[in-house]
Amino acid sequence: MRKLYEKKETLFAVLWIAIYCVVLGTIRGNYGDESIAMLIALLVFTAGIIAFVKAGHLEEKYGLAGWPNNMKRYLFFIPMWILATGNVWGGFAPSYQGAALVTAVLSMILVGFVEEMIFRGFLFRAMLEQDKAIVAIIVSAVTFGIGHIVNLFTGQSSFQTVMQIIFAISWGFILTMVCYKSGSIIPCIIAHSMIDVLSLFGADNELADWIYIGVTVVTAIVYCLYLRTLCTSLKQNR
Repeated sequence: MRKLYEKKETLFAVLWIAIYCVVLGTIRGNYGDESIAMLIALLVFTAGIIAFVKAGHLEEKYGLAGWPNNMKRYLFFIPMWILATGNVWGGFAPSYQGAALVTAVLSMILVGFVEEMIFRGFLFRAMLEQDKAIVAIIVSAVTFGIGHIVNLFTGQSSFQTVMQIIFAISWGFILTMVCYKSGSIIPCIIAHSMIDVLSLFGADNELADWIYIGVTVVTAIVYCLYLRTLCTSLKQNR
């Protein structure tokens, strides 16, 4: 993997994404989010990513070196975190109970870390070094959304999957722009983990779901236009 990373970094990122989608899609479809198998698989992915980053001293490159300096300039993190609570806007109704709920919560926290690292870390940074920022942002966001097509294999309907892809692409733009402008992936990992964890506690409310999707799409547009106006470069933000 190290040789592939050094020679073809984008292909390295795509390979990580493909393996992740196949493995997690299969496990989720067969065993569910609350399964030990799901948690173990995510722990393996997490350990592999951390080991790779530490071995190559890539913490700064992937935005894991710490929070951005002068946090007052990054108050735009707050709307993102507020939006991340959308899954419980329609009320609370835990999907699992007891040990199953604990396992599912831990898995969703790890999903936030792993997916941010492979999409906003590996893929986005690889493309940012080869293409213009706008190209890297679009590819990272759209790829993140399309990656949710694997939910078709977990029994989810086509319509639900399409709406989830639109929702995920919108979030992809928000997360990628925040990562790019702040130079840190940590706020994105927090937001992503919040979304996934709170999805386990949200009540089945179709109206609230539609409102959340609509607000997310609109916010993505406004957010990206706003962040685009920030003139401070990535290096100055760190």
